[in-house]
Amino acid sequence: MENPVPAWTPSPERIANARVTAFIGWLARERGIKLADYDALWRWSVSDLDAFWGAVWDYFAVPSAAPRGKALADARMPGAVWFPGVELNYVEQVFRHAADSRPAIVFRDESGAEQDVSWAELQRQVAALAATLRAQGVGRGDRVVAFMPNIPESVIAFLAVASLGAIWSVCSPDMGRVAVLDRFRQIAPKAMIAVDGYRYGGKAHDRRALVGELLGELPSVEHLVLLPALDPAAGTTGFANATTWADATAGNAPLAPEHVPFDHPLWVVYSSGTTGLPKPIVHSQGGVVIEHLKAIAFHLDLGPGDRYHWYSTTGWMMWNFQVGGLLAGCTICLFDGNPGTPDLNALWRFVADKKVDFFGAGAAFYASCQKAGIEPTAAGDLCRLRGLGSTGSPLSPENYQWLLDHVRQDLWINPISGGTDLVSAFIGGVPTLPMIVGEMQCRCLGAKIEAFDEAGQPLTDAVGELVCCAPMPSMPLYFWNDKDNLRYIDSYFDTYPGIWHHGDWVRITPRGGAIIYGRSDATINRHGIRMGTSELYRAVEDLPEVLDSMVVDLEYLGKESYMPLFVVLRPDSTLTAELTKTIRERIKVALSARHVPNDIFQVPAIPRTLTGKKLELPIKKLLLGQPLEKVVNPDTMANPECLAWYGEFAARRQQQQA
Repeated sequence: MENPVPAWTPSPERIANARVTAFIGWLARERGIKLADYDALWRWSVSDLDAFWGAVWDYFAVPSAAPRGKALADARMPGAVWFPGVELNYVEQVFRHAADSRPAIVFRDESGAEQDVSWAELQRQVAALAATLRAQGVGRGDRVVAFMPNIPESVIAFLAVASLGAIWSVCSPDMGRVAVLDRFRQIAPKAMIAVDGYRYGGKAHDRRALVGELLGELPSVEHLVLLPALDPAAGTTGFANATTWADATAGNAPLAPEHVPFDHPLWVVYSSGTTGLPKPIVHSQGGVVIEHLKAIAFHLDLGPGDRYHWYSTTGWMMWNFQVGGLLAGCTICLFDGNPGTPDLNALWRFVADKKVDFFGAGAAFYASCQKAGIEPTAAGDLCRLRGLGSTGSPLSPENYQWLLDHVRQDLWINPISGGTDLVSAFIGGVPTLPMIVGEMQCRCLGAKIEAFDEAGQPLTDAVGELVCCAPMPSMPLYFWNDKDNLRYIDSYFDTYPGIWHHGDWVRITPRGGAIIYGRSDATINRHGIRMGTSELYRAVEDLPEVLDSMVVDLEYLGKESYMPLFVVLRPDSTLTAELTKTIRERIKVALSARHVPNDIFQVPAIPRTLTGKKLELPIKKLLLGQPLEKVVNPDTMANPECLAWYGEFAARRQQQQA
């Protein structure tokens, strides 16, 4: 459709009151830069990066130890140099917005238990915990890891660590032993903050034994702060050098955020690839501050006094993105537990009860609500809800329409697409543009996004590889312990030198919007969370019966993820129901329940290149409907004879779907 009819058009009042409109007005008054609309603003933002990011810094009056100079001193990718000489602290920006009139954090768990944290109490606990960690020897550059759910204490812990100039890293407590150790071992943490367990789906999950195992495998950890969430009376019995959360956050201490350089590490987040350990991605204090201010104010249209909820776990970058709401002065609204307990209206009730202005979740959540016949308006009054976000996987046109029909016809639906690598979005929305069903509204400010063909030429209105042609402040500083940046370069810059290659299929529409079609590489996008395959292979192939394995994810343009696992077994083994159960359980325990495949198939061989690499992407393309002769050249394979099995499997699958 060349000129689709918008499903929602902002009113003149909505456009006038939008924060991005205020920024355009400020640019005209303060800089003499007159821009007619969002498209002009975007084009300027990606053509004069120094001026744009300098303007963002000045507009938000980011506090720093010395005035800023040049915003972008070196535009190379990788290796861009941002705001040289600037010193700041994430936490200083957060507490600029402290106010008695509204809470900093609003919380509810699946059981209905609630907690509001005032700005004053947030500051008191952050300062107290920071003082405790400092007394334990934690300082600038030390790593502090957390094994925590999506609760206020996790936010407090992060802010305390950041205030010291230490480096934060967190795993969700539903993750298995192998997955956690594969992450934390790489960064040699000095301290750990952990919970004794969590509740999900009406069940309590005791993790004390696992915390003990983690400590036994992480000899660098000198101190433990333990939060007894399941059993408040348990204390720290059985743990050496341990302090209870209550003791660690008791008393009053001055909050003294340590100024660090703009490019000082803030946190390590993880994005798994198809080989090796999870990639420990390091982001900078300054890069995250300025990117999240821009994204939350201009692309979510949020600021002081607004309430912001994005359903997430601590293991997903959207947790980091939600905490970023504090930078903009928002009240962040946290929900911990199963969004389907007691029913799929749990989150909608939370949004209604807490008068949330912007609500976000993974696309899979909305699809589940639609399938279950949920009526969000039955959960409560949603009239305060101005915007609704979606990410993780493409939001299908059917889901758009369901949200309009069952939430509100004048709802601003704002899907975003980015990733852990950026800890923000490349593509998103603004409340000043019309909304077209199935299409994200715009490329984000400062994000020079294009769709490239195989020759590296930009495409319009055709599907190509999503690339970013200019640096952004929140791109990774580096990967931890990545000698000469070899793994970093291989992850993003191996396809188009000097151009960021993201691994998504995208179409840029003539209107400047964008449609994401799914992953263009072999990385899987299970239940809205991007992950690699290497960890799964380690868990599966550790079984004595399994010689080899391969997994692919067939998520594409809003279709529900389907992930088959193919296994090669020893000659004396057969894929029985018992072995299938064992494989599923092994994956669930080592990684998490979301890693468990839909189906498991025994195959004669895993297709490999002459150099031994698994042909994940060609098989994915084959199962998505491309002809076998176009996805792989048998001459480049070590075992081309095995392709016949996959060709027949793909044909059967297409017949079943027809």
